[in-house]
Amino acid sequence: MAEETGQVRTEKLDAEAEARRRIALAQIRQYPDPALRMRAKEIEGFDNGLAQLIERLEHLLHDANGLGLAATQIGVLQRVFVFQPSPEAEPRALVNPQVVATSDERLSDEEGCLSLQGVVIPVERHERVTVEAKSPSGEDVRLELEGLPARVAQHELDHLDGILILDRTTQEARKEALATLRPQPVLVR
Repeated sequence: MAEETGQVRTEKLDAEAEARRRIALAQIRQYPDPALRMRAKEIEGFDNGLAQLIERLEHLLHDANGLGLAATQIGVLQRVFVFQPSPEAEPRALVNPQVVATSDERLSDEEGCLSLQGVVIPVERHERVTVEAKSPSGEDVRLELEGLPARVAQHELDHLDGILILDRTTQEARKEALATLRPQPVLVR
């Protein structure tokens, strides 16, 4: 059974799945990569290039064992992300997504990020959101999301705007996260 810690599943993987996960993570930009702080541009062409980008995002999401992945996390500054609305569902791609309505209720919960390995911090998000977007083929999409799917969608939308969970947490949690992310010195003898 898969457990979720923030945005990252934490079940034990067999050796092959762990190897695929490591290869996928090597293709995902890691903090402090500048691409993670850049705002993605609207997608205008619903063509084969977009289909290939979405296929790559879905493949990396699956192999990395994540719940969502934005194009900016692989260095592509286009407004598209993929996410899994539920563990048994196929990944869903949203093109040019935007939140059009939010609940007044907000909930703080732990979040992790495929671009911030080893960091799980509290982030406050809207409990429910309505997202409008385009499908990969250009049709209008409107999703009413609640709970974890709403949290994942807000997290990925933040990525498209260059916002990280570090920007949405407490000062104390940010300090701890930055200490985890700080490169450790390598001692050479």
